[in-house]
Amino acid sequence: MASLTGRGCFLGAVSLLNFAFVFISAADFVRFVSFRAIYHNITGETSLCQDSIPWTEALQDSSVLWSLVVDVGLLALFTTQHSLLAWTPVKQALQSVLGALNRTAYCFTTALALQILMRYWQPVTGAPCLWSVRHAPWSIWFPLLCFTLHFLCWAIICSILMIFDYPELLGIKQVYYECLGLGDPLSYKSTRAQRFLSHLRHPVCLELGVVLWFLPALSLDRLLLAGTLSTYLALAHSLDKQDLSYLCVQIRSKMQLLAEPQRGITDTTDTTDTTESYSKEK
Repeated sequence: MASLTGRGCFLGAVSLLNFAFVFISAADFVRFVSFRAIYHNITGETSLCQDSIPWTEALQDSSVLWSLVVDVGLLALFTTQHSLLAWTPVKQALQSVLGALNRTAYCFTTALALQILMRYWQPVTGAPCLWSVRHAPWSIWFPLLCFTLHFLCWAIICSILMIFDYPELLGIKQVYYECLGLGDPLSYKSTRAQRFLSHLRHPVCLELGVVLWFLPALSLDRLLLAGTLSTYLALAHSLDKQDLSYLCVQIRSKMQLLAEPQRGITDTTDTTDTTESYSKEK
């Protein structure tokens, strides 16, 4: 029992430390994607791009080309890590080695790759912007509009992650279930829920797409970032009519639970699934 308790404490400490690292990385990503891109326009800064330089000259500038090469390499690192560790043979191999910490390791390496991308990202300041709102009054109001929309999108993203069972997404629930001897929490979900999650593990595609593209100024490196991540998100899921039908059922069930708090208190099912009997009926 002592060894089991010690192992449980170790697993719990690792998962909680990973949660803190992922949370910090997520906050850094919000700053990297939203705050930095909008801040220059709100404060009147124009260092994001050089509109006086023609494109033919900018694309022959060695500093511009080197920045693009570095950024492409960083994006390749992130997408490779994100895809390779989600590949079924690799996932199964890691599961046999790491056990309950498999999802924790995936989230940790994702956050680490994201930190590397943000720390070493090279802004392209020696080329023109693809678009830039700099004429009054839109030079003031449009950045504020972008800030408001970004804030709403991030708030929606956080809400969706809560609905989609973030402890399971971050690997905390796997460790908790392991310590209680309950096995994999995903196995307790209905077949339709497992199918849905296998097709969509990025439940924030639309909101993140708005954040990536809706900006007062679009520099060349931001075009590379937004285009690559948007394409990756579009290819990362394969929802069909059956998944969309399941999602509609889940949304209606959550709205019913919110409308009837008495039932919500006694309901002990997963946040991404309804009760077992309700799932069987569906």
